[in-house]
Amino acid sequence: MIHIDQKEHTTQDGTKVIVLAPTGRLDITTAWQFRLKLQECISKLSRHVVVNLGQVNFIDSSGLTSLVAGMRDADKVKGSFRICNVHPEAKLVFEVTMMDSVFEIFEAEDEALEGGVRAS
Repeated sequence: MIHIDQKEHTTQDGTKVIVLAPTGRLDITTAWQFRLKLQECISKLSRHVVVNLGQVNFIDSSGLTSLVAGMRDADKVKGSFRICNVHPEAKLVFEVTMMDSVFEIFEAEDEALEGGVRAS
């Protein structure tokens, strides 16, 4: 079971953004739950999602796959899918798999919410 904190943010231009912050491991045992949560948020709440990975200290290929699927879902409905605050231990996985160039990754949640400049 994975704990996913969920909150809603409204940007200055009135866009509703859902912020999801999973805690713990995003791996083969939890990725499907996270995937379902992403699907539900994008289809029912808002097509704009920010995933805060500050509390995820481990991510594997299933975790990455759930993130890619979420990004595709958001793309399909012309939404946005951003990741922020990647835990240092999880960051390596993004770099090794070159996923850091696939996703919009921001240092901080407020930057991701306001659609600021991507973190390099």
